[in-house]
Formats: sequence, structure tokens, C-alpha cells
Amino acid sequence: MSVQPLIKPTNAEQALLDAFGQNVGMLPGDAAVTTQRSTLLKGLREIGLPTRRRESWHYTDLRSLLRTVPANQAVAATAVDPVVAGSRVLSVVNGAAQGATGPDGVSIKSYADTLSDGSALKGLSLRDNDDIVGRLNGSFVRDGFVVDVIEGAEIAEVIEIQSVQGGGQHHVRFPARFGKGSKATVIERHVAGSDTPALVSTVSDISVGDEAEITWIILQQQGRDDTHLGQFRVKLGRDAKLTLYVINAGGRLVRQDLYVDVDGTNAELMLRGINLLGGDSHTDVTLVLGHNVEHTTSTETIRNVVFDKAKGVFQGQIRVANAAQKTDAKMACNTLLLSDEADFSVKPELEIFADDVICGHGATVTDIHPTHLFYLKSRGIPEKHARHLLVQAFVQETVEELEDEVLIEALETVIQAWLEKHA
Repeated sequence: MSVQPLIKPTNAEQALLDAFGQNVGMLPGDAAVTTQRSTLLKGLREIGLPTRRRESWHYTDLRSLLRTVPANQAVAATAVDPVVAGSRVLSVVNGAAQGATGPDGVSIKSYADTLSDGSALKGLSLRDNDDIVGRLNGSFVRDGFVVDVIEGAEIAEVIEIQSVQGGGQHHVRFPARFGKGSKATVIERHVAGSDTPALVSTVSDISVGDEAEITWIILQQQGRDDTHLGQFRVKLGRDAKLTLYVINAGGRLVRQDLYVDVDGTNAELMLRGINLLGGDSHTDVTLVLGHNVEHTTSTETIRNVVFDKAKGVFQGQIRVANAAQKTDAKMACNTLLLSDEADFSVKPELEIFADDVICGHGATVTDIHPTHLFYLKSRGIPEKHARHLLVQAFVQETVEELEDEVLIEALETVIQAWLEKHA
């Protein structure tokens, strides 16, 4: 199948167009899915990757930053040990789901099967014309897992959905539905299994039913030369509670979109983000949060640690609909900028159409406070170690808001390991 561009493509855009033309016949999907893939890619062919001229990509000029696209070939990779010992692991290795079963109360099936029978078609849609993550993923997705937790199920085991890649291109999806009154903890983990450069896209489409209580942790640990394009889309039902953690601890070029629709009264969202940035990496976390009904609550806290020549972005938009009276929404972004060559951009937004709400946002950017550093040094702690302790405390304060001590310890271990390499 030949894909002819309508604009002069960059090298990366041409590589994506060529890859689609070479592989579309081998991608899973019935006729309707294949047609939808071609429709999705049409936008790339016509207008290319997003640039600074598109408002939602103003701080991440993807057309300039994504200079090359790796070939599809990947070296061998294997599943890794879970972050939390004893977790139920669902592995996707080099884009292919490995056979897996869920705990009692959880059904698991391959996403490739839903492409083949056409039931995945509805999910292959875009939020808007700027949704390049959804566009690329929908065009190329091969596999993943579909997770369904039945009504009332309380899952004691941590479920770790891990995508391990050995370089090349990999596009996966993880739709999940949590039934009414269910409780579960899921870790969505992305890991580099080799030093071979990779382009990875992932979309997680989540439905949290009425009265469900869910903890979902996105742990991104890609390689230093990898590109990771992620998207998390979630709808919250009545009295639902979602605790969402996003931890970026890898990748050279990272874009993580978070789209949250609070659709049920008395629903609660707690979002915590930790961005650990070093080298010459570029990481962009973009949140669009919609409070769509009355009596809902959300708190968002993002902590960033930026070393070397790294660049970071947090765009956070809270939309409060006219019907969403009694909304309580608070957002904060705090950054430790630890190099004169580092950079972090923050763009908080409030779009409020209701008149009886409590909403606010704030942002800080600073270096380590000299008084705090002096205090530790005056007690015999070497300066390098003192700085390390202060940085660690800055991010671990966020992790400690989790109520599960096992989860806290596991995530603190990940953070500590990253800081030991970069601090």
C-alpha cells in the first residue's frame, strides 16, 4: 500500500509513512479496523507531526524533536521482575502480549484479538486533530491487554502490566474496565530491555465504575535514547475514587497525555506526578481534567527534579462545566532546577463555567534552599550527600501519600536508583 504525503515530510514523518505502507497488511484487524488505521494516518500525511503552532504542543515541537524513527527490528527482550514482589504480571514483550491470566474476578484477553474481531474499532478514535499519540498508536497498534474487573471484586494482588521493548517500534494498548464497587491496584510499567533506540506509543483507556476505588501507577523507565508517547484516558463514575501516579524516570523524548473526565457525582481524583529528568532529555506531561458534574473533588501535585541540560514541561488544564457546582479542584507544580542549563516550563489553566466552586493552582521553580543545605553540612554530612538527601525528600514526600507501605517502598527504591545515577 503506497502512502503519498501531501506536504514535504521530515525524515521521521517519511519513515512513519513508509513503515505503515510496508506493514499495514500484517497488522491485526478486520476490514473496518484496517480502514480506520488508514484514516488515522491520513492526518499525519496531510499536516505532519505537531509543531509549536499547535497550542497543546507549544512547548514540545515534535516535528523538530523527533528527528529519526527506528526500524521495526528489535533485539530479543524478556519480561522483568515486578516492582512489587508477588504481583500478577501481564507482559507485552516487543509489542506482543505474552499468555497471561488474571486473579479471581479479573478477565484478561489479548488486545490483538479485539482488533481481529473488530470490537476494538470504537476505541480507535481521536480526541481532536492534535491527538498525535492516539493517531500514531491507532495506526500501528499490534497488541496489548484488555483488563476487566467484575463488579464488587476486591483484588488483593497488585496487577503489573509491563511493556518491555528491545528497541525498534512498538505500539500497545491497555483498555481496562473496573466494575461497580471494585477495588484494585495496577502498575503500568514501560521498560527498556536493551540499549537499542526505540519509539514506543501506548494508550490506556480506563473506565472506573460507580463506587470503585482504583490506584493506577504509570512507571516509565525507557532507555536514554528512546521516544515514549503515552496517553491515559479515564472516566470516573459516581462515588468513584482514582489515585493516579505518573513517574517518569527515563526516555530521551517523552510526551505523556492525561485526559480525565469526572462524570459521576462525589467522584474523587488524586493525581501525583514525579518527573526525574537528566541528560539532554525532553519530557512533557499534559493534563486535561474535566469536572463535568456537581460535587466532585480533585487534587493534582507534580514534583520535578531537573539536572544537566534536561527540559521539562507540565501543562495542566482544569475545566469546570456549568453543571459542575460544588467542584473542589487544586493543582500545584513544584520544580527543583539543579542546573543553569536545565529548563522547565509550566502552564496551568483554569476554565470555569460554574459559579459555586473552589479552584486554584500554583507553581514554584527553585534550587535547593541554602539554609537547608547548610543545616545538613553543619552536622558533618558532605555537600554532595546532603544535596542528594534533600532532593530525595522533595520527591518522596509525594510518594508517601500512598497508603500502602509496600507500594511506597517499591517506588522509593525506583526513585533512589535513578537519583544515585544522576544526582
